[in-house]
Amino acid sequence: MTKTLIALVAALSMGAAMAQSTGAAGSTSGGASTGGSSMSGTTSGTAAAGTDVKAMEKQAKADYKAAKEKCKPLKGDEQKACEKDAKAAHEKAEADIKRAKADAKQAKQAAKS
Repeated sequence: MTKTLIALVAALSMGAAMAQSTGAAGSTSGGASTGGSSMSGTTSGTAAAGTDVKAMEKQAKADYKAAKEKCKPLKGDEQKACEKDAKAAHEKAEADIKRAKADAKQAKQAAKS
């Protein structure tokens, strides 16, 4: 039970971190991120974590696409910097997703034992 709660807290923290990472790139993404977690406190830990990971993946793709669109009207060094920021934010989101998948897998294994 405690491990499941820890996994839920970790997943929620990653959702907040993802929202902050897209917010930090607000000048490039326009702050259009919805961020956050869609996880409900009443669902089971492993099922919610799996759903949350899928939502994180979908959000990361949408944020990256929006950030790249914001870079299109820019020119020269500003455009390059914008694209670099968008890519960095996307790579961080992918790392958060990878961590969330590992946490979900660990929580699933802990639930079995």
